[in-house]
Amino acid sequence: MKITDVKHEYFRWPRKTPLTNGSLTYTHCGVSVVTIQTDEGITGYGFSGPVLNKDPFLLVDQFSELMIGEDPLDTERLWKKMYVPKLYGRRGWSTRAISGIDIALWDIKAKKAGMPLYKLLGGYRTQVPTYIGGGYYGPGKTIADLQKEVEGYIKVGVNGVKMKVGALSVREDAARVSAVREVIGPDKVLMLDANCAYRYHDAIRFAKAVEEYDIYCFEEPVPPDDYEGMKKIAQATVIPLAAGENEYTKYGFRDLILTHAVPILNPAPFLNGGVTETMKIAAFAQAFDLEIAPHGDQTINVSLGAAIPNVTYVEYYPEQYDSLWNDIFDYSLKINADGTLSAPDRPGMGFAPNYDLLNRYRVQ
Repeated sequence: MKITDVKHEYFRWPRKTPLTNGSLTYTHCGVSVVTIQTDEGITGYGFSGPVLNKDPFLLVDQFSELMIGEDPLDTERLWKKMYVPKLYGRRGWSTRAISGIDIALWDIKAKKAGMPLYKLLGGYRTQVPTYIGGGYYGPGKTIADLQKEVEGYIKVGVNGVKMKVGALSVREDAARVSAVREVIGPDKVLMLDANCAYRYHDAIRFAKAVEEYDIYCFEEPVPPDDYEGMKKIAQATVIPLAAGENEYTKYGFRDLILTHAVPILNPAPFLNGGVTETMKIAAFAQAFDLEIAPHGDQTINVSLGAAIPNVTYVEYYPEQYDSLWNDIFDYSLKINADGTLSAPDRPGMGFAPNYDLLNRYRVQ
């Protein structure tokens, strides 16, 4: 089999209401699609959400000429061919583009094998526990509004929720956390995500203020390069730290793991190097008995979660986050009654673009 064409497309649409986390406000949603064609008629897709107002796969064109004529099943060799830091950089736009191509290659590989991706990767289980990522700040959003939101998530049947912190004072955000714990009850998982909003000493103050609410994890309390800050926070609180959304490749996760400060890792396969790198990151994490809760969109993460034994939860973005996401593909994931997601039982990753809808939002 040979690769005959590689292209990327970008689609973007406005949110009904802007969402704000600990440091950024998002006014739009979107998706970037990498499509790889082969001479056997098998097509592979890789997806990623937008980077604010930019296509995250901007460098795909540079890598596409390296792919033409190659065997798409040679994922290791093609990954190494693309990862040339001297030419393209070590992380960021380059690894995002590599990720999209790599996911599309694995989609082809699983389709060629006639297997769902999770089976090809190891087939640990068919259903993965999930939580809903929400609890954003919004214009005029009150604590009562926040409670109503998360109460709706719990009624869906999920095992827990994640909420945003870091944009308000320690006292105000602690009150929000208390209110959410009150409405979800004592038995549901409650995760906090600061999106790198704090300095380490403020993160410690905040962690101390919310420890009593049985927090499952405190995600990205400080910027991703502040390993020393993460160590200090971990030493000061009983709340486990989570991080990795902004780490790239196995090398970045090696350094993060060796801080011994972060027991829950959040690799994002559409950012960190794709399926190829995420499986290596997972194996390294297993050697340290660390948990993995992959960051981001559930379409690729549910297959990885079904293949990787130490994945504890997969993040699920609800309609409140993106009203179109479940409609822009030819297959959508619904949360099961027991709070799990079922990995698609179709050959490949299980998703293809719904261009009838997407073409309305194409960015030229």
